[in-house]
Amino acid sequence: MSRKDYSYCAPWPVYALGWSQRPGSFRMAIGSFYEEYANKLKVIQLHEPSGELVRIAEADHQFPITKTMFSPHKSGRTREFLATTGDFLRIWELTIDEDEMDGVQPTTPTPQQPMRFGSSPDSGGDGSGSTSGDSGHLSLRANMANTRRGMGPNAKKDFVAPLTSMDWNEVNPSLCVTSSIDTTCTVWDINTQQAKTQLIAHDKEVYDVAFARGTDVFASVGADGSVRMFDLRALEHSTIIYETPTTGHGGIGGAPENTPLVRIAWNKQDPNYVAAVQQDSGSVLVLDVRVPAIPVTELVNRGSVSVNAIAWAPHSSAHVCSAGDDRQAMIWDVSQLASMKKNETAGQGTGGAAGKPATSIVDPVLVYQAPAEVNQVTWSSVNPEWIAVAYGSTVQALRI
Repeated sequence: MSRKDYSYCAPWPVYALGWSQRPGSFRMAIGSFYEEYANKLKVIQLHEPSGELVRIAEADHQFPITKTMFSPHKSGRTREFLATTGDFLRIWELTIDEDEMDGVQPTTPTPQQPMRFGSSPDSGGDGSGSTSGDSGHLSLRANMANTRRGMGPNAKKDFVAPLTSMDWNEVNPSLCVTSSIDTTCTVWDINTQQAKTQLIAHDKEVYDVAFARGTDVFASVGADGSVRMFDLRALEHSTIIYETPTTGHGGIGGAPENTPLVRIAWNKQDPNYVAAVQQDSGSVLVLDVRVPAIPVTELVNRGSVSVNAIAWAPHSSAHVCSAGDDRQAMIWDVSQLASMKKNETAGQGTGGAAGKPATSIVDPVLVYQAPAEVNQVTWSSVNPEWIAVAYGSTVQALRI
């Protein structure tokens, strides 16, 4: 792959975006976001002879796709799965016809026990196969509803609340966590297709959720403006590691409200650090979970327009990518975090007032200018020199 970028234009606006984690692969899952029951899930892959990204599988997905992820790869697993969130948590299996793989970059699995999933038939027109002529096929293997019992007069009724995001546990791929507008986070056992635990995570809607490195810890952000950290070994309580300053208006009776937090990403190389994004903010907050309340630093976009997506480098603790309404994707170097922490410990810095960081980083190390507002960014763990961005109906893979 000598080129520096590859593009794919979908027939619909792209929002969900995720790289395959299968070694040797160069493919992505993408999802549409129509505010109607007419959405699609598609898998695209690099076609070496033409040097283009091509569709290899597609399936109907009525509700808009808020997040899609391929399952973490475990050595020797021969089957490949991906998940989507929207009205339900869905698990899909991607199969590829080897006879039709001519010229499409293959994967290189080795034989061993595959990941277990419970059987579930395709249903409701959501998950029926791929378009005729595709070399791959998407089959729905699990369909899990975020069900919660009502309260008061509705105490005997179950309600299904839409899901805003998800994350897949890298160490134990049988675990997924989802976030929902009903204030809950749910940890799922994919093998049994059952909720392992469901907890009221925030006071308002939960917008994003992410696992730390390991199997037990995850964090979430939501409309109440807080970053909350949970441990599956002790769910009786959570840790609030950051709350946004109050705006001074907008609450009930004009009471002060915290600015919502909409995105969270965990540094998988150094799990002491997480990044979060406030609603309608042009900056990214970097937090140290050991020092709650005050961000370590702030990555400040000089354009001061909304950041829509963030992604930590899977191979580096020092680099994070942000993308937003300024039509730019930026890569930031946060390697100076260690020295910032050392200075604070030595008393040379005490943090900013009202939860503001003492220092800011204003100059990214790399900037990509897109033709339109960037809705999504994701960093490949298989090919860490590549990121992918989505803007409008276009997906672009970029070599960095």
